[in-house]
Amino acid sequence: MNPILNLLSLLGIVGLCFIAWLGSEDRRIIPWKVIFWGIGLQMVVGLIVFGLGSNLVEGLSNLLNVVLDASEAGAQFLFGGPASMLVSDPNFAAGPGPAGRWIARTVGNPYVAVAGDRLGTDNLNPGFAYVLAFRALPQVIFFSGLVSLLYRLNIIQPVVKWFAVIFQKTMRISGAEAVAGAANIFVGIESAIAIKPFLLDMTRSELCAILTSCFGSIASSVLALYAGLLRPTFPSIAGHLVSASIMTIPACFVISKLLIPETGEPKTLGHIPDDKESDSSKRPNPMDSLIGGALDGVKMAVGIAAAIIAILGMVALINAVFSGISTLVLGASPAGDTSLVTQFFANPLANLLGMLFLPLTFLTGVSLDWQELWTCSLLIGRRLFETNIPPYQALGVFAQTGEISTRALLIVSYVLCGFTHFASYGIFVGGLSGLIPERRNEVASLGFKALWAGTLATLMTGCMAGLFDIGNAAVLGR
Repeated sequence: MNPILNLLSLLGIVGLCFIAWLGSEDRRIIPWKVIFWGIGLQMVVGLIVFGLGSNLVEGLSNLLNVVLDASEAGAQFLFGGPASMLVSDPNFAAGPGPAGRWIARTVGNPYVAVAGDRLGTDNLNPGFAYVLAFRALPQVIFFSGLVSLLYRLNIIQPVVKWFAVIFQKTMRISGAEAVAGAANIFVGIESAIAIKPFLLDMTRSELCAILTSCFGSIASSVLALYAGLLRPTFPSIAGHLVSASIMTIPACFVISKLLIPETGEPKTLGHIPDDKESDSSKRPNPMDSLIGGALDGVKMAVGIAAAIIAILGMVALINAVFSGISTLVLGASPAGDTSLVTQFFANPLANLLGMLFLPLTFLTGVSLDWQELWTCSLLIGRRLFETNIPPYQALGVFAQTGEISTRALLIVSYVLCGFTHFASYGIFVGGLSGLIPERRNEVASLGFKALWAGTLATLMTGCMAGLFDIGNAAVLGR
């Protein structure tokens, strides 16, 4: 435990609010009530997570881990594994079925026969290696169906309303934006559908707050994906991702109201709007909800896969171009030259983003060690272009190899818990514009402001994790 780092995290909260205020559309208006109660709610959640209710978080993680394990049953059946019906040998402990073996031999590394006819660690093997397409993306499909089923059974709505009431009563925000923010704990842009009747007449500040909540939180459907990437080194990550999602929503309201202060009179100010559900006779039955949600999850999984392929391909292409330029200009290969300039051009996009995010990463109080601070800044910066998945993967590797401390692992995992990347910009801005096409231009103009606000909000959540971290490895579930 280093009290200086805890103090730095506390000062970082103030610093991030100041940065948001500097970009305000009207710096004369400071929403003190939102700031006070928003930060206060974050601290209450932080006390529960890291202090009074640490056992509660561990229990929640254990419960979610059971669900995570269950979510892999279908993938193992299809692609091979201990429970696969496609594996003819009952004594075969784990490994892909015939279809999986064909895929691995076709698109993977050369097949190497080993005892038990298993594949090497670089190929498809759900029992021994983590292959994103066959392990994480099926979890997205399962969780999408599960959340849809829970909504149909009216299990999630009371929880959303309970959070909405807390947000509205404490921060004195409008009821509609409180409902949207609370719903973002469980879903993504779908949260705006719950308040669709009020969107057209919303103030500019309300629209920004709704978009910021979308960027700053994660949907339950991808919680499994992120948790699976860190679970080996951070056993209680699932519970902490839930707490990070809850903690970030008040931060989203704080930052968004600083950037675009409320100057109008929201129509739902002072009350929570009624949930105008369709006639229950027209609603699908539970099985239809489960299958329908799973089909929506398929679209999401395909979208995630497409985004990763396209974005990482472009990043690799940009890096290759700069690497070639550096070789021509400097006359040296990045692999054989340790100079700072050459190493920068070896991976220019990530290094540039690391430089831009370095001051913000420092404010989280993640570390005073330069190398560790730089590593964390690279991870946080990469998210902007590469989405959260590659940084979370790299974070897990760094944690396994001991390149970062448990404090850095904790804080960065909280900061990365959000949709603050360019891939989500089109989804959220396009989705909200589709609900209110009359205000499409205004929503588009708010998009980048909301993305910036969501980024600052996730950093503030990282500050909260750093503030309450006292170096207890048990918080990680170890």
